[in-house]
Amino acid sequence: MDLVQVLIQPLITEKSTERTAFGEYTFKVSPKATKKEIARAVEKFFKVDVRLVRTMKVHGKKRRVGRYRHETKLPDWKKAIVKLAPEQKIDAFELPTEK
Repeated sequence: MDLVQVLIQPLITEKSTERTAFGEYTFKVSPKATKKEIARAVEKFFKVDVRLVRTMKVHGKKRRVGRYRHETKLPDWKKAIVKLAPEQKIDAFELPTEK
């Protein structure tokens, strides 16, 4: 798989933002991506050393839409939590602090 297609988007949530203090960053990735491909993609695009990759399959939620409230299901997707080497960070995840 081409490394450009592996990482879809970073996941910026309250929980994932707290985990950045421990050097763990969360991404939405391609469902076909392997752990090795995810690690190579993060290393290439963010110039960091990846120590550990954990992946999980997230099931899509059910939604009620339309005039007659038909139930549909959002697609399943894959999430990856990437742990970096000590003292390394990804600046794109850092939120601005107020002074």
